[in-house]
Parts: sequence; C-alpha cells; structure tokens
Amino acid sequence: MTGVSGRAVLFDRYGGRDVLYVAEVPIPTPATDEVVVAVKAAGINPGETAIRSGALADRFPASFPSGEGSDLAGLVVAVGDGVDEFAVDDAVLGFSWGRSSHATHVVVPASQLIHKPPELSWEVAGSLYVVGCTAYAAVRAVDPIPGETVAVSAAAGGVGTVVVQLLALRNATILGIASSSNADWLRSHGAVPISYGDGLAERLKAAVPEAIDAFIDLFGPEYVQLAVDLGIPRDRIETIASYEKAQELGVKSDGSVTASTPQVLSEMAGLVASGAIEIPIAGTYPLDRVADAFEELEHRHTRGKIVLIP
Repeated sequence: MTGVSGRAVLFDRYGGRDVLYVAEVPIPTPATDEVVVAVKAAGINPGETAIRSGALADRFPASFPSGEGSDLAGLVVAVGDGVDEFAVDDAVLGFSWGRSSHATHVVVPASQLIHKPPELSWEVAGSLYVVGCTAYAAVRAVDPIPGETVAVSAAAGGVGTVVVQLLALRNATILGIASSSNADWLRSHGAVPISYGDGLAERLKAAVPEAIDAFIDLFGPEYVQLAVDLGIPRDRIETIASYEKAQELGVKSDGSVTASTPQVLSEMAGLVASGAIEIPIAGTYPLDRVADAFEELEHRHTRGKIVLIP
C-alpha cells in the first residue's frame, strides 16, 4: 500500500472544535503483530474532547499534529508478520491507544482486535470499546449483588446506557440520574428515573426505603461529593469522570484501561449480539463533519453514541 493515501482527523494545537481538520495521510504499513484496518465506523467520546482542549495535558499530553479516536470497526486490509488470528477482509472491532481511529485507516496491535459478530451493525461495533469496557469496569468496581441499590449519574449517556443495562442483568435496583426526557428509556430498561438538579439528594433518598448501597458517577465531581454526603461507603463509590476528586475523597476511579482486554470486549460484544444489551446510536456523521459530531456530543444531552463514518 506504499504511496496510497488515506484521510485522518488531526489537530495542531489545543483548543475548541475549530482546531480539528481532516488531512490526507499515508496509509500505515503493519509491523510485526500489527493489523491495518479500513475503518467503517468509529465512535467519539468525551475523553477526546478533554484531550483536544488541553484539559488533560498534564496526564495525557498530545504530540502535534495529533490524531484522535479509540473506538473502531472495519475490514482488515493488511496483516504483519506473526498475525495468525486475522486475515485480509475479516470484519473486526477493537481499539487504538494511539489516538488514531478517526480516520479511513488505522494500524493497531492484533491483541486490540476481535472478530466482529455478524449481528452487530458497523455503527454499534465501532462504538463498543470505550462504552462497553468502561461500563464493565465501573460495574465491576462496585460489584452489586441482586437487590442492592445503585445510583448512576449521567445514566442515559453513552456509558450510562450500558451501565444501566449491566446493572439490570445483575438484578440491582437502579436509580438513573438523567434529564426528564430520558425517563421513559430508563424505565423501559429497569431503572427508576431521577431528574438531576436542585433537590437531587432528597429525590434519591425518597426513591428507596433503605440506604443506597453504591454510586457510579459518569459525569463530574459534584456527584462524587454527593455520594459521600449520602453516606455511601467509599469503596462502593466509583467515578470515571473525576480522578482528582476520587483521590481527594478516597473513592474508586476504575476506567476502561482496567477492562481493556480482548476477553472483556468479546464478552460485551456477545451481550450486544445476543440482544441482552443495546448500544443506542444517537447520530452518525461523515469524517468531514467531525466538528459537528463533537458539537452534538458536547451538549451532553445525547442518549447513546455518536459515530463517525469515514
């Protein structure tokens, strides 16, 4: 594939959506144990906004020009030496740790891919990694038993919709904190909808006769503080959004990295393929409209995933 160009989303400096652009780039060549994938779909995530804005520069600095994107699904177009489990034209899904999946082509280690179940659409397959593995890690962190009550902030977002469904599979009582517009969806998936805003603590206490056993925060530090104020044991509080607050208060902050394995990804893909879990797709955008995709994401009121279609 030498001399053939693909296209990728890049940015040359930290900033808002206006720093994003799409450029022609060489299609990568796989090294040993690597696979090149022609991307059919790639989800976008709030963490990518934080990295691009510079909010995470201390922890995750960018090297410019920087690409972006973790989620991916597509067709294998080349394999490196040592790769036996994948062949050209295989349909795969997986993840990149190189900030590179928002592109027409991406090269990743074979260990970061699985075969795509045929029941999964490209949009769902290309959205599964971050929300699936993050939700898995968050639920595992609080480890509810049947009958326990778990409160979830941002319960109708990309990760939240999956967390709610995983908790329902564990027969937990779920208090889903979200806007009132998401109440019907939450009820239909086994959660008690709780509107966010002033008076939230009182609404949570009124929703269940006994104490809340665990809290999963998917939004921000105010919810971690709320969980502590409600008297929830700190080893039963998990946040994926507030690492500094987690350190301050001594609560858990397990993220997708702790569950980023082919085994976990395969388990989540199997649950979605069987219909046990759904991945709502809020919208799809072509690569050239990546800024519009992030504008929708950054309103923080979408239910489910927003996906780029290169």
